[in-house]
Amino acid sequence: MPVWCCRCSLAGHFRNYSDTETEGEIFNSLVQYFGDNLGQKVKAMPLVEETSLLEDSSVTLPVVIIGNGPSGICLSYMLSGYRPYLSSETIHPNTILHSKLEEARHLSIVDQDLEYLSEGLEGRSSNPVAVLFDTLLHPDADFGYDYPSILHWKLEQHHYIPHLVLGKGPPGGAWHNMEGSMLTISFGNWMELPGLKFKDWISSKRRNLKGDRVMPEEIARYYKHYVKVMGLQKNFRENTYITSVSRLYRDQDENDSQDSDISTKHLQTEKSKFVKRNWEIRGYQRIADGSHVPFCLFAENVALATGTLDSPAHLEIEGEDFPFVFHSMPEFGAAISKGKLHGRVDPVLIVGSGLTAADAVLCAYNNNIPVIHVFRRRVTDPSLIFKQLPKKLYPEYHKVYHMMCTQIYSADSNLLSDYTSFPEHHVLSFKSDMKCILQSISGLKKIFKLSAAVVLIGSHPNLSFLKEQGCYLGHNSSQPITCKGNPVEIDAYTYECVKEANLFALGPLVGDNFVRFLKGGALGVTRCLATRQKKKQHLIVERGGEDGVA
Repeated sequence: MPVWCCRCSLAGHFRNYSDTETEGEIFNSLVQYFGDNLGQKVKAMPLVEETSLLEDSSVTLPVVIIGNGPSGICLSYMLSGYRPYLSSETIHPNTILHSKLEEARHLSIVDQDLEYLSEGLEGRSSNPVAVLFDTLLHPDADFGYDYPSILHWKLEQHHYIPHLVLGKGPPGGAWHNMEGSMLTISFGNWMELPGLKFKDWISSKRRNLKGDRVMPEEIARYYKHYVKVMGLQKNFRENTYITSVSRLYRDQDENDSQDSDISTKHLQTEKSKFVKRNWEIRGYQRIADGSHVPFCLFAENVALATGTLDSPAHLEIEGEDFPFVFHSMPEFGAAISKGKLHGRVDPVLIVGSGLTAADAVLCAYNNNIPVIHVFRRRVTDPSLIFKQLPKKLYPEYHKVYHMMCTQIYSADSNLLSDYTSFPEHHVLSFKSDMKCILQSISGLKKIFKLSAAVVLIGSHPNLSFLKEQGCYLGHNSSQPITCKGNPVEIDAYTYECVKEANLFALGPLVGDNFVRFLKGGALGVTRCLATRQKKKQHLIVERGGEDGVA
């Protein structure tokens, strides 16, 4: 099956994509994207077979972003030339930070020293730029204040960096797949992206906004609308599935050699002979008739913004693949909606102590389905997420936590009618007759008959398109990438992967699981790329001067 390859450069004049172009026309769009002069060159490129060797070329897309959730959207917004400046109408409550900002008021935040601005700031992210950007957008939010942002945004089109954002579904990423019956953990204004207040948008969609928390489907629609209203559509491609992202190398001994993938062993033995070249991104786009159209793109930089919800974590125990064992809220919600659990007297087993598990408890409880709730931690464990949530703002989660503490199973009593908690327990196995075996921390085993089981113990990103499933990028290269335990190791201020140049990661992949903090990743990446672009331009001017051209 043929695959098309696009090679593009910064040269020439740019014009926008057509808003009416159909899905599957990435090739034609890129021709439009890079103008008529380059377009003639690209149009002349023949289709090549998947197995064909790629011709050596120095022209590439400057940036390809993998993932079209809030991380990818925010990065596209800033790469499109939107710049944040200190507003003249507001003063930041942190006087030290405000005085630093005043020193370079004429510069956008992108053009300032992020390490200097971040120094001394504290927040609920381990990434300093995330804490900085959050406090600029939501000053003192963690203290319960609703101060306005001290930033105002300008579109400076000369800062535009050409890029593509590739996603499996519509802009908004995993938000389009979340269970619709639950409220978001964050306030609506914490979910918003720069330049479009969520409250302004939601007020035009519904008359009564009860409280500050909203439904996931409303957030998903907001993100999709954001891409449209901000004029970012030309950069986004839906229904794209990435199969490989690999580095291309060139043999320095050959002037016109072809780029090719070189084995790690070969590189280690003859490392001096090769120089790193572009990224090759391969995948396919699913079009309207259900068929797959392969594609091959080349990029100077790749940004990973995939999130971590791709692959639900498993217990890795006997019987976990039985059809009555679910691993996501949508699966569980669908079973309830279809009436599969209606009238069942046997309880549902829910495994996990996080907010998603709490959502499942509430979902079952509200549908009069009895629950067995199993989790490994003590109910007094200070790291439980419920300990971090104010009771007044999150009453439904504290209702679950109260049941976890007060409706604990004991050997002297049977299961309670609506909910029974099993702290410091784990599941040993599931049986084909819909029974499960639980074991306590003391080793005592119990057997229960179930109507269903829901395992909600976290999730992993799908980085199968990278070598070693992306594990080599983590702090612990022998373990899979996870948001909390083993995030991608990055430079704290550029978000570039420590172990791979020109590869960036942001959002949950680097530990920023809340939307309010992942926006800092977009700032860090944009500053890094903009700085490098300036250096390239200066180098070109200097070389031109030496040649008597400039």
